[in-house]
Amino acid sequence: MGDSELERDQPLTPAGRLFLQPQTDQVINCAIAGVDPLDIEAIKTEIRNSVMLKHPRFGSLMVRDSGGREYWRRTEVDIDRHIIIRQEPLSDDPDNDAVNDYMAELSFSSPLSMDKPLWEIHLLMAHMTVVFRVHHSLGDGISLLSMLLCSCRRLDDPEQLPRIGGVGASSSRRRQWGLLSLLKVVWYTLIYVLGFIFRALWMKDKRSALSGGAGVELWPRKLVTASFSLDDMKTVKRAVTDATINDVLFGIITCGFSKYLDMRSPKALREGHQITGVAMVNLRPHPGLQDFAKLMDGKSKTRWGNKFGMLLLPVQYHGDCSDSLRFVKRAKAMIDKKKLSLEAPCSYKIGDTIMSIFGAKLASILNYRILCNTTFTISNLVGPSEKISIVGNPVKHIRVTSSSLPHAITMHMVSYAGKADMQILVAKEVIPDPEVLAKCFEDALVAMKQAASIKT
Repeated sequence: MGDSELERDQPLTPAGRLFLQPQTDQVINCAIAGVDPLDIEAIKTEIRNSVMLKHPRFGSLMVRDSGGREYWRRTEVDIDRHIIIRQEPLSDDPDNDAVNDYMAELSFSSPLSMDKPLWEIHLLMAHMTVVFRVHHSLGDGISLLSMLLCSCRRLDDPEQLPRIGGVGASSSRRRQWGLLSLLKVVWYTLIYVLGFIFRALWMKDKRSALSGGAGVELWPRKLVTASFSLDDMKTVKRAVTDATINDVLFGIITCGFSKYLDMRSPKALREGHQITGVAMVNLRPHPGLQDFAKLMDGKSKTRWGNKFGMLLLPVQYHGDCSDSLRFVKRAKAMIDKKKLSLEAPCSYKIGDTIMSIFGAKLASILNYRILCNTTFTISNLVGPSEKISIVGNPVKHIRVTSSSLPHAITMHMVSYAGKADMQILVAKEVIPDPEVLAKCFEDALVAMKQAASIKT
């Protein structure tokens, strides 16, 4: 390797190295459906002029030196190698969600090629859908969605960038600190950090109809969508004192799981049977797309890369789902404790320290064990609050999923223009009927809205 090459090479961050380990290798898949047919040349032109190609990571190869250390090395980007065009329909069945099936196939059997920068764009011409694939080592969901939206414009004002809002918006209320609150912070942080350590070493969920485990990430997948109205979620939120949209979301998940488990194994579970989810939490402030667009000028306050913590979220099975608002109240009580703790930043710092001192291999093993010892993954991204267009094409929906994990069920939700679509990726051999599970989630919100309307 010559001196000029060494000058160009940039080492990967610890988190970037983690996502390149075999057990935690992750690709993010984002489907953007348009209203009009796709214009291939316009899309290529937009890519050439985009913020993405100005970022060095999207124009770099991942290389390893003789010691196995990973580096980014700048290279020329051949756009045509990154664009995959599918002209023919993906399915002859009009009732089949062919794009979801396509993304499910990508999630477990189609890694990105290492002989080019780690991203691809699939143009599904017959379905008027663009599938953007990017390796998780390049950045987390917040970074990548922000970068993608910098190429979009508001439909009602084509000169303006989209505005972000909806699910997951943080409260502007200031927390009042006192001695009791500080003691609770210390106590809950200690308990939850110990929980992470125990999960990585030996503690695991009891088996249920939703359980995965080591090796399940290699099993065939199926992908379905559960759609929610943000107005309905807000109606439920107002019916529970001081609740948030995220409380409502997790109440929906808890109620939906209980309904589904009651159908799959009604006599196998005891009341209060607990399964545990792993949630990804953004740790950086999100100042807006206008600031993100200045990233290449070095003037942005936005930090690129992977910066998120993990929360362990317990879900308890309840056979009686008649009082649907009770699930939101229980979710709020649990999440309030999580918010009061420093679990998410501590999990990030512990992982970063392990990767920096002991290397990505050990961090990958511990991460994998946590996933094997829990039951599901969930993430939630805040998308545009109004309708947008990309390359002049109005966007119908934005849906995100990722590579499969040892979990048999992975859920990723993105809000967009008054709706929230949750992509439910399952191992088909464990959950053969994910459409039923998606319906359980949707029915849970309907029941909660009805209960909230009666209460008000």
